[in-house]
Amino acid sequence: MELDRDLQSIQQVRDLVRQARKAQLVLANMSQAELDRITAALSAAAAENARRLAAMAVEETGFGLAADKELKNRFAALTLYEAIKDEHTHGILAEDREKRTVDIGVPVGVVAGLVPSTNPTSTVIYKAMICMKAGNPIIFSPHPSAVNCILETVRILRQAAMEAGAPEGAISCLTIPTLEATDALMKHQHTRLILATGGPGMVRAAYSSGTPAIGVGAGNGPAYIHRSADPALAVKRILDSKTFDNGTVCASEQSIILTQDMEPAVTRALREQNAYLLNDEEHKRLSRFLLRSNGTMNPAIVGKSVAVLAELAGLTAVPPSARVLVAKETGVGRDHPYSSEKLGLILAYFVEPDEEAVLHRCVEILEWEGAGHTFCIHSQEEEVVRRFAQAVPASRVLVNTPASLGGIGATTCLFPALTLGCGAVGGSSSSNNIGPLDLINIKRIAWGVRERESLYQASVSQSSEAVDSSLLDELVRQIARRLQA
Repeated sequence: MELDRDLQSIQQVRDLVRQARKAQLVLANMSQAELDRITAALSAAAAENARRLAAMAVEETGFGLAADKELKNRFAALTLYEAIKDEHTHGILAEDREKRTVDIGVPVGVVAGLVPSTNPTSTVIYKAMICMKAGNPIIFSPHPSAVNCILETVRILRQAAMEAGAPEGAISCLTIPTLEATDALMKHQHTRLILATGGPGMVRAAYSSGTPAIGVGAGNGPAYIHRSADPALAVKRILDSKTFDNGTVCASEQSIILTQDMEPAVTRALREQNAYLLNDEEHKRLSRFLLRSNGTMNPAIVGKSVAVLAELAGLTAVPPSARVLVAKETGVGRDHPYSSEKLGLILAYFVEPDEEAVLHRCVEILEWEGAGHTFCIHSQEEEVVRRFAQAVPASRVLVNTPASLGGIGATTCLFPALTLGCGAVGGSSSSNNIGPLDLINIKRIAWGVRERESLYQASVSQSSEAVDSSLLDELVRQIARRLQA
């Protein structure tokens, strides 16, 4: 009997989970050194194939730039490896001889890894490495529009892992990508954790699956250029960030915000650095293509060049030298599409009367979309940075750096990661840059250091300073009666 595609994909989920559970038993009994050897093998294999996999991703998806995707692949393979190679994730992690406690790292179990089309190969490399370092098998669910480059990346990593001693089923991938299969994988009784990278709908599905999940909310980070900043340098960093891989990194800036007194200098810097400021008619034309009817981002704008965007919207005056399209915006919400996340070469441009209005606008933007993700500020005044950092609903506050590279830890000292948690405010279970230590449970051994009687004695001693003698006498009598009983 020939099964329908959705049934075939669900059966494949069951088969892969079965294999992964067997692999888990082997991984759980490996030493830290054995897991480290597997992780090192993944790093080497991914770095060796970084360029080819990047080219495959661009060719298949049409998103981004091959050179930048290669850099992301190398970042996941090498920078991440340097950060995690000496971490202790398995076995005894810490021991406190004075308090008589021991912490033991334990793998969480089978992980479901959802892979987006915007960063397909680098996401696979990154998730496979943190899972192997933590001793967890991972089953990837690929985005249908990037299935070939994802499968090739998984093949390379699986081969490298098994040659280094990993069991069969430690790294696997669905070859029949359907919504039914992804749903079955997330809800499978033996799936212990979901690493959800993808669109808002998929992330919400992960959190509603009943399985513990670490997800990424939408990125819609504003960038504030303060009056103490060098306008030209701030604009350079923003454009360097926004143009990286054609804007497909979720931490990249989505809007520039400044006070009126900074507008002339910032506008001049934008034009000098080949940002194209849309006029009113062009603003209206492009706005029609930013969002779909349901309010979600139009995939037609994702990771495309300025030339493609201009052709899409019929913007005939945009010069070939234009790096980014910039649209003046005055409001936030559904009627202001430029205020939403735009994973492409488009920036909103807000000019506010004073700094208090800037702060209000930054909060408003993040609360509309992108809460818990990333905020960027360009300023030489630390007090201003601290004030904004305390007020904005963002898990990462990046200072004087390109946000797309700073958020993932490439130009900052944040943990190098391609899954950026958004915390409770963003609907995520973690606000961390996710690493191997997020993928383990900690078992604790604790020796008894006090007997029951001493608890009552301590209670009497602590209470003596706060109650009068008659109350204290009554408390002692009650404790005595309890001990006799």
